[in-house]
Amino acid sequence: MSEDEIRINVTIAERSYRMVVKKTDEKKVMQAAEKINESVKSHKQAYDYRDYQDLLSMVCLQLATLNVKYESDAAYKDQYLEQKLDEMSDLLNENINAK
Repeated sequence: MSEDEIRINVTIAERSYRMVVKKTDEKKVMQAAEKINESVKSHKQAYDYRDYQDLLSMVCLQLATLNVKYESDAAYKDQYLEQKLDEMSDLLNENINAK
């Protein structure tokens, strides 16, 4: 373990996991675990389930779907920004060449 890493305990679905993370990532990891636990609790109240594996699978699917959506949105925004930057560059070049 390096100097910029720490050991933390993370509880997910009533199970504790010991992890080594970068000090700068500790808060993010704890927030992610809390988000997972909130989703598990929500699914537990809303759906019929046999065990925590069912709940964790549904939470995993939900989070993966969000990730795919955000990646798609980001790709669209990147493409849009690139197009706008190209248009601005063309306008600047036209104005420079006109002088």
